[in-house]
Amino acid sequence: MVSAVIVDAVRTPSGRGKPGGALHPVHPTDLLATTLAALVGRSGLDPALIDDVIGGCVSQAGQQTANITRSAVLGASFPETVPAVTIDRQCGSSQQAAAFAAQGVVAGAYDIAIACGIESMSRNPIGYSTLGEDVYGAAVAERYPGGLVGQGISAELVAAKWGLSRAQLDEFSATSHRRAAAAQASGAFENELVAVHADGVSVSTDQTIRPSTTTETLAGLPASFGTDELAARFPEISWSITPGNSSPLTDGASAALIMSEERAGSLGLRPRARFHSFAVTGSDPLLMLTGVIPATQKVLDRAGLSLDDIDAFEVNEAFAPVPLAWLAETGADPEKLNSRGGAIALGHPLGASGTRLLATMLNHLEATGGRYGLQTMCEGGGMANATIIERL
Repeated sequence: MVSAVIVDAVRTPSGRGKPGGALHPVHPTDLLATTLAALVGRSGLDPALIDDVIGGCVSQAGQQTANITRSAVLGASFPETVPAVTIDRQCGSSQQAAAFAAQGVVAGAYDIAIACGIESMSRNPIGYSTLGEDVYGAAVAERYPGGLVGQGISAELVAAKWGLSRAQLDEFSATSHRRAAAAQASGAFENELVAVHADGVSVSTDQTIRPSTTTETLAGLPASFGTDELAARFPEISWSITPGNSSPLTDGASAALIMSEERAGSLGLRPRARFHSFAVTGSDPLLMLTGVIPATQKVLDRAGLSLDDIDAFEVNEAFAPVPLAWLAETGADPEKLNSRGGAIALGHPLGASGTRLLATMLNHLEATGGRYGLQTMCEGGGMANATIIERL
């Protein structure tokens, strides 16, 4: 069987996803192009050898439309013969891109592929791509007569279902910042970061990490999503989700170089990890964020592994209740979870988060000597991806 390996994985720093953020001056196509060029430049690979570039992007409107991945390939000065496609599995878009790239290698359709992702949330805010239209239609409205809700309300419902208190959410969030700040101070992110030039300034560090964050400072933040109408509909909610225990709006891009192990050998490139197993699942679109739980069990079953076999877990911190509910259901070791901080501190540039998690997990496995890493991502509409890699 052909083995799909990761030769390299990189990401930009996280920029605050609002006007004034460090990466806001950079057009999203240029942000992804910078990442792609850096990825290929680090390995010395001739980009003409790339069979396909698969990119994730959620808000495909305005500057991020018209197949932004193809535009970025051209902007990175790859040969015009290199094709590209842009996909949307919501927050898991670039994780799905990595799965598609690796599966293409295993199937023999590709020798070399790049998986990547982009999101400039300062230029394309959440909801921008809907143009204010109804995106569900009559059939979905009939199936869910109360109406589906935004992810913030889903996070509140998850907190209520698992009995997670505001104090627990804030403590987890403060820990995310503390771990990310420690990793940043130690230089742990240096091998995965690509500097970006923005208005004459070189941006080389994550802007979203707040080392001074404490549970006390988080406790003073007001809840973000409560209304009288929603309170009447969901009386079980205690309204605990705030900007402090949610991932921040973020600008960023990321990319991974994926190829067959044989091709890597013939090119003199060292594989850093092997893709071991994949899973994707649907889940309740009202709760929306809980798919990480069945996806984890599904990928472990496919891999023939147990939780104890996994050395590092990356569970995307879209909101603090997601990894906390995941911990409660799986019984995983919390010390193995998001050891370098998660999206609450490192940001969540939607389409780029999947390969960002991959880069961080790969570097953590190498630094600690771990063998297996599992990442999983909750996704809008009620879905989740899970991926297991094996360090080589």
